[in-house]
Amino acid sequence: MVGYGRQTPDSLENRREGVQHQARGTDDQLRFTVYDITTTPPTPVGTTAVLIDHHVRTGEFIIQLNPSSRGKGIGTEATRLTLDYAFHISNLRCVYLSVLTPNTGAIRAYEKAGFRKIGERRQSGYWLGQSADETLMDAIPAEFPGPSLVRQLVNPDS
Repeated sequence: MVGYGRQTPDSLENRREGVQHQARGTDDQLRFTVYDITTTPPTPVGTTAVLIDHHVRTGEFIIQLNPSSRGKGIGTEATRLTLDYAFHISNLRCVYLSVLTPNTGAIRAYEKAGFRKIGERRQSGYWLGQSADETLMDAIPAEFPGPSLVRQLVNPDS
């Protein structure tokens, strides 16, 4: 792995097991497969998740997107739909994330989807072998653009 703070190599077997463990999910997370719907048939290109803290009704957002699918708006739309579900179906009060500050493309996508910057964690990560800050972001229902597409899909008469 290049960047993202890995200090030691990791085997492909360990990475696969980690992904399989995440894919099994739990009651404490929302998990969605991201599809590129411009292909026939639609192609899975990543996942989104919200790791939920049920005690305070908040969650941490995570996205994994195939590098060849980045820069096409797919991640922005997947993020927006995940937030929509988190707020309008799961009734979360806040969804938050941290992203390495040099990852400006991801920050722009998160902002377009409804997140806003709330601070930074200094010197807390690595980007391409160099120390880097993390940008902290969150989204709340009151600032989330509506109407809810997820609610319309679940209940078209609402």
